[in-house]
Amino acid sequence: MQLIIKAKNIEVTEWLREYVETKIGRLDHYLPSISEARVELSTEKVKSAQDSQVAQVTLRSNGTILRAEERTDDIFASIDAVLDKIHRQIARYKGKRRVRGRRVRGESLPIEELEEEAHRVVRVKQFSMVPMTQDEAIEQMELLGHDFFVFFNAEVEGINVLYRRKDGDYGLIQPELK
Repeated sequence: MQLIIKAKNIEVTEWLREYVETKIGRLDHYLPSISEARVELSTEKVKSAQDSQVAQVTLRSNGTILRAEERTDDIFASIDAVLDKIHRQIARYKGKRRVRGRRVRGESLPIEELEEEAHRVVRVKQFSMVPMTQDEAIEQMELLGHDFFVFFNAEVEGINVLYRRKDGDYGLIQPELK
């Protein structure tokens, strides 16, 4: 597993690096197929000092991406809390894979697992798109009052997703086909 540690507005001391390496290294026991673990640590200036230390973990495993973020007043507590979230996501991911695998072999499933897998698409929404720039998409999203907006980006000639971040700024998702 490749471990990448990035920091923003925080110094990654040797002690902090070892702490992250130890904690993230243990994830291999729960999900051996992890190819990359990216840990982003930052200190943000927010109104409440209780949420200023941010830890975000992104795992890549066989084409699946698991991501979690946690904010507390202590970076070590943020790391511990985000790892708790990642553990739950790994368990959910492994559970879904196990359920699918058993279904393929034709074994019967307990009722709880059947109910959990019963998620389905209940609504399909179609809409026409007009090519627009990022600025036009932001304006349209604001007019609609949505937290995200799917649009055809005229600048890159592809479908993009614009979303509002917790800090009030915007994020842009530009999918790439592999």
